[in-house]
Amino acid sequence: MRRIQHADENPHEASEINVTPFIDVMLVLLVIFMVTAPLTTVNVPVDLPSSTEKPAPRPENPVFLTVKADHALALGEDIVSAEKLPQALETATKGNKDERIFLRADKTVDYGTLMGVMDKLRSAGYLKVALVNLQGQEEGSASAAKAEP
Repeated sequence: MRRIQHADENPHEASEINVTPFIDVMLVLLVIFMVTAPLTTVNVPVDLPSSTEKPAPRPENPVFLTVKADHALALGEDIVSAEKLPQALETATKGNKDERIFLRADKTVDYGTLMGVMDKLRSAGYLKVALVNLQGQEEGSASAAKAEP
């Protein structure tokens, strides 16, 4: 005699996805990225050269902010304190916050001091800052030109 089989008598197949191998692969990738990420950062001391490009056209009345070797600030030819810098910039730019400020710094000024001055400019509302360097000559030729009689 034939027996009629019903669908519920068959063993059920597992229809779930096994995520264990996926998790294992993700953990291995996480470890690889954790190990290699610190190696990709650049930590090389560098002495940046001056530019040999032609000088950019100069605006009519540029506003120069100079950081001297002793970290004193000069706006144009006038010495200005860090506290009075926003008011002096307001006067020099006639209130135009979109005017480009040309920032010059002595070679001996450290990076932290330069960034501090840039932060003061940004907090005063001047976001267009151009860094000025020696243009049209190479690093060694500036000192050689001074040494020649």
